[in-house]
Amino acid sequence: MPRSSRSAPGGPRRTLPAALLTLLLCAVLALSALTPPAQAAGRGGAWTVHQPGAPRDGVTAVVRLDPAGGTLTLTARKGATTVLEPAPLGIVTSAADLTSGLRAESRHTRQVTERYAMTTGKRLRRTARMTETRFTFTGRDGARLGLVVRVAADGVAYRYVLPGPGTVTVRREASAFRPPAAARAWLTPYSVNYERLYAPATAAGAAAGAYAYPALFQAGDTYALLTESDVDGRYDASRLVHEGDGRYAVRLADPEVTSRGPLATPWRTAVVGDLATVTESTLVDDLAPPSRIADTSWIRPGKVAWSWLDGFGAAQRDLAAQQRFVDLAAAHGWPYTLVDDGWKTTGWMPELIAYARQRGVEVLLWVHYSDLDTAAERAEFLPRVKQWGAAGLKIDFMDSDSQERFRWYDAVLRDTARHRLLVNFHGATLPKGVQRTWPHVMTLEAVYGAEQGTVPAAGLTALPYTRNVVGSMDYTPMGFQFGTRTVSDAAELALSVVFESGFQNFAGSVAAYRERPELARFLEQVPAVWDETRLLSGRPGKSATFARRHGDRWFLGGVHAGAAGTERVPLDFLGGGRWLAEVVRDGEDGGLLRERHLVTRRDALDVPTAEHGGFAAQVCRFTPGRDTCDRPVTRLPLTALTAGPARAETDPGGSVAVTGRFAVEESGPATEVRLTLGAPDGWTVDGEDPTAAGLPTGEELSGDWTVRAPSDVRPGGYDLTVRAEYRTPHRPGSGVLRAERSVRVFVPEPGVTYVSDLPFITGRNGWGPVERDMSNGERDPADGRPLTLRGAVYDKGLGTHAAGEVVVALDGRYRRFAAVVGVDDEVGGKGTVAFEALGDGRSLLTTEVLGGADPALRVDVDVTGVRQLALRVLDGGDGVDSDHADWADARLTP
Repeated sequence: MPRSSRSAPGGPRRTLPAALLTLLLCAVLALSALTPPAQAAGRGGAWTVHQPGAPRDGVTAVVRLDPAGGTLTLTARKGATTVLEPAPLGIVTSAADLTSGLRAESRHTRQVTERYAMTTGKRLRRTARMTETRFTFTGRDGARLGLVVRVAADGVAYRYVLPGPGTVTVRREASAFRPPAAARAWLTPYSVNYERLYAPATAAGAAAGAYAYPALFQAGDTYALLTESDVDGRYDASRLVHEGDGRYAVRLADPEVTSRGPLATPWRTAVVGDLATVTESTLVDDLAPPSRIADTSWIRPGKVAWSWLDGFGAAQRDLAAQQRFVDLAAAHGWPYTLVDDGWKTTGWMPELIAYARQRGVEVLLWVHYSDLDTAAERAEFLPRVKQWGAAGLKIDFMDSDSQERFRWYDAVLRDTARHRLLVNFHGATLPKGVQRTWPHVMTLEAVYGAEQGTVPAAGLTALPYTRNVVGSMDYTPMGFQFGTRTVSDAAELALSVVFESGFQNFAGSVAAYRERPELARFLEQVPAVWDETRLLSGRPGKSATFARRHGDRWFLGGVHAGAAGTERVPLDFLGGGRWLAEVVRDGEDGGLLRERHLVTRRDALDVPTAEHGGFAAQVCRFTPGRDTCDRPVTRLPLTALTAGPARAETDPGGSVAVTGRFAVEESGPATEVRLTLGAPDGWTVDGEDPTAAGLPTGEELSGDWTVRAPSDVRPGGYDLTVRAEYRTPHRPGSGVLRAERSVRVFVPEPGVTYVSDLPFITGRNGWGPVERDMSNGERDPADGRPLTLRGAVYDKGLGTHAAGEVVVALDGRYRRFAAVVGVDDEVGGKGTVAFEALGDGRSLLTTEVLGGADPALRVDVDVTGVRQLALRVLDGGDGVDSDHADWADARLTP
């Protein structure tokens, strides 16, 4: 056993003067940094780079220059275990082939220590310690190649440096990784959005083809997770290509990459160690450039109420639905709500943001990347949404790893940071250190996530060891109302701890949380960022149990794939003394149970788990009288305001009965509640405005009014507005909270018959049912919105979708048919259709193809003597996608 460099207690100790010792150390370091190796100016050699401290079982990288061909290889070891066998290094540019014929010129070694803070991730405060060796090689024609190798306790990384000014064009890299042939592997096929499942294989036995980072391999008890770091617009991203021989070559996304010199390529990275080391590693961030945002005080991660899986596009176009999710977030103390694809076809976003801010909730907005792909578009859009009060953006559908797309990332990250807008990338590349460099990036998708509908338990339990190691992962859990359930409720809850994401986009419906009160309670407490992360147990594709600390509380989450059983959870990560552990697990009846345990660090929790089940827990210091780890949460009442009927018709001088209902569903009471009804000028309202001093949870206030139209009212649509005003004792500073719902009243034009009021002989649609007096919407009946063509709203008409047809009986009673036709605004400029009218099988009208951005077209045809009128919508020739076709104001006159 080697003797310690420190003397035994009480033994003799010799010392040198501090100044002399300092001088000697500086001299040694200078010599090690500047002296080339004995074989530096030759054709062969091998050099070992050790992790700091060079422990016997530490990580090492061996760079070898073959004396015969002048080729380079790199090997990675953990102690005596070779985790990456010799694999080639080198790069080819338009000016030189630097993959062979190389000669060693020099090397310089230094210790790198960097301390930095994160806004997201598995650990907020970090210290990176790495040994860095810089090699210089010369090619046959005198071209120089720099190779930088870094080795840390959790892995190995290398990059190339091409010195000198001017333009550099890279044609390919020779870089590759070679795990041992028999190494177990967990791989996912490459796709531009990284949305494929992981599957087990062996390194040599995996099918030939392209695989995405991160790729996990196991050699003995040691793992290597392959990925890349520090990718931006100077370069492009890469993938791994297995040619069937066990070697995984690095393949660039572009045929060539052009940049200004000197050029440092991305880090080819291998996280190395046992599973705890891999999952707790921050190596990808450690290698990335420091933060480019000096003041990060405005950056706030958090939990998000996300409505997409509870209504999809129709819900994003519905103000009342989005207000409902604002109220959900406020009722549970979540700081954000996200409005996804669809809102841009509406005009109410500033109203929603004001509504949310009064309730202490910030709004995040979805946007397609193509809406921000020019400087002019960003200069218009970003200040506009910031002025509205938006807190951040979900940017979607980049779907590329090219250099051009990474230059776009550079620009959009710079511009969103300037406007202090938080960012969530979907349809995106993998995290490659971006969250260190740009700390306003809260999360990225790049995962086969919950919106796929069915994610097997084995797929879930692979992600903590692969995708989620390298950065925040927007999996979007809790969507109980959507897809096929593949894990238990407790396992789904555990994902709030097992999966790390700066934005935790919880995808459940209001009803889903209400049906699972213990789940909702835990989600109120669990944070979205962590001070410390520990893997307690698990294996890729089998199980994962994590402990994560936030402040003085620990949160535990475990999920497994397989049969029911009992999981034993060690608690040796706790400090001394007694602790209170509150465990949420699956009960025998399928519901969730909360159990309390008084424990110490010497104990273990034995948690019964269901098939494909799991558990979640929080652990806090026990003090006498303490029976929960919960912290106070500011909740606003979850309320529901309804007004009926949604639509009504009346003639001049006629009346409409209106009912309003305000209910407190959760987190009551609401106080000083008042309901009122507003009507247009000249309309009269009869009925009392009800009030209540307080409404506890489960109670409601109702009002009934009769509204009469003026006798001289003009034909058209009018809004009657039911308003609720109330306060909440939980947040007095919110002031008076208000909500509104409208009843739309239509006054028909005398002598006109509207096609939507006639019975259909037949009615078929290319997507969902034909809708009367509303747009096509989605697949369900009555899920459309007001018929809208280029901003003009129509109260009457048909909402259809290509290819579709509606046939009505005229029986020769009418002379003219007229309508305004076009693609509804709800599809945001997409869609192409043509309109056709037939009378008794004879063509009366065929329009040109109309696109979503084209002006609406007014049509008017003679239907004299026609007994059956058929209204058809045809695909414009580019496939039936978003072909929401309106026959607006479709009318018949005698």
